[in-house]
Amino acid sequence: MRFDLQSHSIHSDGHLPPAEVVALAAGAGVELLSLSDHDTVDGVDEAIEAGATQGVSVVPATEISAVDGTHEDLHVLGYRIDHRDPALGDRLRDAREDRVLRAERMGDRLRDLGFQIDPASLEARRAAGKPIGRPHLAAAVLAHPANGPRLEREGHADVSSFIPAYLIPGAPAYVPRTHPTVVEAIGWIHEAGGLAVWAHPFWDIDEPREVLDSIDRFLEAGLDGVEAFYPTHDAAQTALLTERCADRGMLATGSSDFHGPDHRLFSRFLAFELHGHEPVLGAIGEGIGSAAEGNASG
Repeated sequence: MRFDLQSHSIHSDGHLPPAEVVALAAGAGVELLSLSDHDTVDGVDEAIEAGATQGVSVVPATEISAVDGTHEDLHVLGYRIDHRDPALGDRLRDAREDRVLRAERMGDRLRDLGFQIDPASLEARRAAGKPIGRPHLAAAVLAHPANGPRLEREGHADVSSFIPAYLIPGAPAYVPRTHPTVVEAIGWIHEAGGLAVWAHPFWDIDEPREVLDSIDRFLEAGLDGVEAFYPTHDAAQTALLTERCADRGMLATGSSDFHGPDHRLFSRFLAFELHGHEPVLGAIGEGIGSAAEGNASG
């Protein structure tokens, strides 16, 4: 069974509407898919409906951006949530509003640094009630023609190069988040009837010992699994994660983190490797078939 358990649409930082995301997944041979937009479930119903016509089982999901100590942007995936749960909706709305305020503060810092910001795309997202994050803010800087010469001098041709230079911890325009914490995010997911999985640990933390210690701490708070299979996880990292999941009786999931066909890093479904290890999807893949059988990433 071919699975891909993280993807994004225009409801967060993806490039396509949910139905088009599902159609591309179907075309790539995905059988079990999650649309996991950041801090929102607005596209889930559309994705489920598209999946019914495309022959893809779509798992209701969201990806909550969370804080843990000095790490201000860890991601917790919530699978098989009740995406219509009012309490979850209120909590995600609060998280999005916090992101908007944070984006406004970072925008002010970018202006202080001499950048102009194209307001059109940001205003459109606000009017549509969609979240604004660092990728959208970076895109608004890239879109303003006045910034062209400077961006060229500094070598920033796309969002993926601009964000590390200006919008990550320690960068000049970065503003930290304060909530929710990882523990809070796990609680939100469980209270909405879902399973909580830590997304792409080695994307955010480099040190293997810290990753393992974090898994154990989050497990005490109820974490159900870890996204062990990911495009940027190498064989050693994948082995470390799957072994820890097996030792602790946790789920071991995977995704390509699809954002769109033109995204620099996350442009293709099933673009992750199993490196010889066995996924454990548990209730996420319930009723769909064997978790690993036929997975194109194996």
